[in-house]
This record gives sequence, C-alpha cells and structure tokens, in this order.
Amino acid sequence: MATYVNNLRLKEIATGDESGTWGTSTNTNLELIGEALGFGTEAITTNADTHTTTVADGAADEGRAMYIKYTGTLDSTCTITIGPNTLKRVHIIENATSGSQSIIISQGSGANVTILTGETKVVYLDGAGSGAAVVDAFTDLSIPEANLTGTPTAPTASASTNTTQVATTAFVTTAVANAEPFPSGTSMLFQQTNAPTGWTKQTTHDDKAVRLVTGSVGTGGSVAFSTALGSGATVAGGSISGNPGSNLSVSVSGNIASHTLSINQIPSHSHPVTVNTTAAHAAGFSGATGPSTGTVNTGSAGGGGSHNHNHNLSGSVSGNITSGNLAVGASTAAINVNYVDFIIANKD
Repeated sequence: MATYVNNLRLKEIATGDESGTWGTSTNTNLELIGEALGFGTEAITTNADTHTTTVADGAADEGRAMYIKYTGTLDSTCTITIGPNTLKRVHIIENATSGSQSIIISQGSGANVTILTGETKVVYLDGAGSGAAVVDAFTDLSIPEANLTGTPTAPTASASTNTTQVATTAFVTTAVANAEPFPSGTSMLFQQTNAPTGWTKQTTHDDKAVRLVTGSVGTGGSVAFSTALGSGATVAGGSISGNPGSNLSVSVSGNIASHTLSINQIPSHSHPVTVNTTAAHAAGFSGATGPSTGTVNTGSAGGGGSHNHNHNLSGSVSGNITSGNLAVGASTAAINVNYVDFIIANKD
C-alpha cells in the first residue's frame, strides 16, 4: 500500500504495487517535485483570524511550493497553520494581504514567526509533531561586507532598543527626536524672549547682572541692574554740608629767631625833606632852586627782597573728629552701559 510520509507528500509505492501503472504515479511525483521547487499563491478568507494550509498527499497543492504568497483582505492578525505537522520544509512566505495586518506562520504548539504586511521571510518547519515550531531562517544570518542596493527595508526596533540590530531610518529619526543632551532641570541662558520647545522660562530673576564665579553659584545684591547702571545713574552737582565735632588739641614749643633787614630786603622807598632851597642848592640837593623854602627828596632806597627767620619750633596734634551732621547732597552718575538681555530657562 502506498504511503505519503515524506516532506513533499509524494506517493511512495509499495513493493509489487501498481503493476502497469507505476509510470503514471512516477510522472505525478516528478510533477509534484517541480511544484515544490516553484511558486504558489493561496487566498485567505476575508477577515479570517485563522487559516490552515495542508499539503495534499500525492496531488497538486499551492501549499507545497517553496515560495508561498498569501493574499486576501484582513482586518486583524491572521494565524496560518501549515500541515501536516510532521513536514520538515523550508518556505519563502510573502504577506501580500491587504488591510495592513500581519500573518503568523505556525505548525504546532512551538514557536512561530510573524510576517508584517508587505514583507517576505524565509522560514523552516521543524516537523516535530504537535509541538512543531516555525523558525525565522535568517535571524542569525551573517553577510560579511554586504552591499545592498536599491531601497532595502528592515523591521524598526522599539525606541529603547540598544543592541547590534540594524537601525532603520525610522528608528534613527525617533532616537534623534527623543535625544536628551541636557538632563531635566538644567538651567541655560537664551538670547530670546520665549523659551525654546522643551524648556520653561524662569521668572525668579529679573533685571539683574550676570557674575562669573569659579566656586559655588549663588545670588546677591539688592539694587536692580537698570537702577544701578541705567541711564538715570549720573554723577553731577554733589555737595557736602555740616559741621562735625572734634576733640583735637595742638601743642607747639620753641621760638623764632630775630632778623635785621638789609637794604635789599626792605621795600624800595624815599624820604622827602623840607629845607631852605637856597641852602639846599648850595649843599648840592637836587631840585633845590631859588631862595625860598621847599621840599626835596633824598632819593629811592631798598630792594624789596625776601628774608627768612630761623626757628626751632616743634609740636603735635592729638584727638579725633567726632560724629557730626555731615550731609552729602544728591548726585547721579552718567553710567549708561550697553547691555544684551537674556532669559534663564530650565529643561523640562
């Protein structure tokens, strides 16, 4: 009696069977081998959640093909079970269904493989019976120095994946968007009115100067920047008034020496004299003429020079100035510095 226990479900003729028809069965087997090396298409019932592909014994069947293309319209993931569960085969399976749903390839209660819509995977069936498993044949595929052309695609890993798995452009875009170069709570200066996206403007500090330090940071001062260094800070017309008290005392000892002035040290001067001009003339005084009485001048003398007095004076001052009622008049300083405004923003 013929059996079909091989992986292609071909007829195995028993010894002595099919006398005269052996050639027909052999030709059918050869055709099925060709089918197994080819391409087949199988439609899934619309919106089905499960589907079964059973390779027929000794007869043509799309499920026998090495490359199986599944079609149909789905509204949810569909699990496809390939039987019998003793087949040990390699399949190339394409998910050509519409509806943007995945298909799950299974053979028994063991592992299975999910194929996303529009994707194709190479899988193998281990044929282990009720516990049979389906395995992705290329999970650990190594292609040294692969040179891919066109626009190859790959599954996009979740944003938190940190393995040697190939990263798609979608994964990289998400990773860049989620990148956090600054920890939450970081404070930075921005030369703009509003905080950037992802930052919150801080309003604790306003109208203050920025001070650079090498140690711990802090705040200080009590006068607003624009008040201390703004256009209104001018210095002009200041005054000081008042009369502070004091207990100062001065002690001086010694003496100043006398000094006799010489002709050159006294102011220049002359002396008028009233005389009998006749006698004066006779005596040779200038200006004395005639017989009458008159005034004559003795002539100028003295050089108007300076002079000094020697001394041995010495002394001291003691005491201090006590509090009083000194007052400084109002004044302003013309310190109108250039400045650029910044905001402080904290990373959300």
